[in-house]
Amino acid sequence: MLALSALVGVLGDEDRRQRLMDLTGMAPDELRAGLGDPAVLCAVLDFLCAHEPDLIAASDALGVEPQVLAAASERLNS
Repeated sequence: MLALSALVGVLGDEDRRQRLMDLTGMAPDELRAGLGDPAVLCAVLDFLCAHEPDLIAASDALGVEPQVLAAASERLNS
């Protein structure tokens, strides 16, 4: 659920959305189709964790510590 909320936040910010699509190669349709796909959600969390300003912004928006998002990424990656 946390990863899905993070994805919604990324998609709601035009600059982050575009950077996510540029870095992952995913198109908007792929992102929408992958809302329940652990691989897509993991890619979103990895994207956030790779750029501290995005990680901080997402954690603030979600009301969690950045470490919580990083831990969620690790769980999805394992």
